[in-house]
Amino acid sequence: MFDIYMTRLHEVTVVLYALSVLLYFIDFLTSNRKANRIAFWLLAFVWVLQTMFLVLYMVKTGRFPVLTIFEGLYFYAWVLITLSLVINRVLRVDFIVFFTNVLGFIIMAIHTFAPIQYESHVMAQKLISELLLIHITVAILSYGAFSLSFVVSVLYLIQYDLLKRKKWGTRLLRLSDLSKLENISYVLNVIGVPLLIISLILGTQWAYIKVPNMIWYDPKVLGSFVVLVVYGIFLYLKIGKGLAGKRLALWNIASFLIVLINFFLFGKLSSFHFWYS
Repeated sequence: MFDIYMTRLHEVTVVLYALSVLLYFIDFLTSNRKANRIAFWLLAFVWVLQTMFLVLYMVKTGRFPVLTIFEGLYFYAWVLITLSLVINRVLRVDFIVFFTNVLGFIIMAIHTFAPIQYESHVMAQKLISELLLIHITVAILSYGAFSLSFVVSVLYLIQYDLLKRKKWGTRLLRLSDLSKLENISYVLNVIGVPLLIISLILGTQWAYIKVPNMIWYDPKVLGSFVVLVVYGIFLYLKIGKGLAGKRLALWNIASFLIVLINFFLFGKLSSFHFWYS
């Protein structure tokens, strides 16, 4: 019973940690102080949950939890979160906090879903299945954000064309102004990119457990990283280069076509990506 409660505590912690990383990423790109504050308090709650687990585990085992690699990983993740909270409050260096917590999330995911730490084979298999479920769900959420961003970019091009040809009318009035459409598209990609990163982290962990002989140049694996790269370039063009307007919308549409290729074509060519895995 203790193991079941601890497993659920781990899963809740990973989900909250993922939300915190997502919000820190949004703040990293957009300097959104509200997102930063929410991310901080989510991270603080994650720290409380982790501390509770450490205390309960020490009470159960009667020792400090660092004697095995899995205990060490958990304590390592706890140390990273503790340091990032201190840095956030004392030094106010937000970018260090973001990148530290990306590392911390990876460590936390490895620890939570590593089946070897569970004595029950049934529990271990259940955790692996739940890991796959979370990986797929987060990936689809990221694709959903990219899809909406694509739709908004298409609307942007339609509005751009109507304005260029001076086609005034109800159709033009029903579309939002160009700057608003561009901003919505950008925000959706800001949400989609960290979700995809989280999905790839969890998917890599699942593949390491279930597919030890996995071919890393598998079409779906490569395709997923290509999707991440093209949307990363989109954010770089927007933030780093200040690109805007029609060219950015066209890049976004082209990026979504790669998403479709990866989802439908590469999924069929993959040696292990099947819905029933």
